[in-house]
Amino acid sequence: MISRLFNSLWHHIRYIPLLSALSISRGRAFDRRSRAFGALVGFVVRYFPIARSRVEHELCQVYPDMPRAEQLELCRNMGRNMGRTLFEILHCAEFQTLHSRNTVSGPGLEALEEAHAAGKGAIIVSGHFGQWEAIRSTLKARGMETGAVYRPQINRHYERRLFAGIEAGGKPILATGKIGTRALVRHIREGGFIAILLDEKYSDGVRMPFLGHPALTSLVAAQLALKYDLPMIPAFGTRTGDGTQFDVEFDAAIRPSDSLTMTQDFNHNLSARIHANPDQWYWMLRRWNGA
Repeated sequence: MISRLFNSLWHHIRYIPLLSALSISRGRAFDRRSRAFGALVGFVVRYFPIARSRVEHELCQVYPDMPRAEQLELCRNMGRNMGRTLFEILHCAEFQTLHSRNTVSGPGLEALEEAHAAGKGAIIVSGHFGQWEAIRSTLKARGMETGAVYRPQINRHYERRLFAGIEAGGKPILATGKIGTRALVRHIREGGFIAILLDEKYSDGVRMPFLGHPALTSLVAAQLALKYDLPMIPAFGTRTGDGTQFDVEFDAAIRPSDSLTMTQDFNHNLSARIHANPDQWYWMLRRWNGA
């Protein structure tokens, strides 16, 4: 009983900073609120040692020769971008209304439209790069509502708000794990689209190169695409201009072969985009920790 009360109190305390930051800017225009929240997160990542060290540890893995000043600037810019991304996800219903500002391109979009017209499911793969919700926003606006796979959060207050934001981007929202996987299989077999972020560490994954270093990577997306003969489409929403627009690119479907080769093809694709815009990837995933 005491343990439950303590956990409940601790969840409240840890949620207060986020709630306060979101409440301060309430009433302002969406883009102004997004920029303000991004600036706050950028400050935290740049100047708070715990947050900064997590980013620097990952950066040193990939860019060991990066000058210290450049590292610190990247920490700030990544924080700004990720703060804006989080704000947009938490306010996804409002974010959805701004899809007309996106530039949309790539052969993968036509492949998805063909699959949708044929009543066939599809798997969209991306990473914590740019604004991945811009991908689902684009598809939803074209009548191709896309569900998502996500990791449940420990803090129940943050979990409730984050889940609501993700759900506003498209249903169903499926948690990782056996129950979620069964629901995912049912959804795609019935002709549904699902989006999966493949750049998180999966303890039951396979070690394969990502940004030049072995990282535990899930093969589930490729395995499902092969098993159910579905297109596996890499898609990315790169933040552009003043940060309020996105280049949403749907790459050609990954050629069916085997799950290792297909997943590695995606890793190479995402790695190239990160190298081109390193401040748009979330460098706090502890991607190589224990890999």
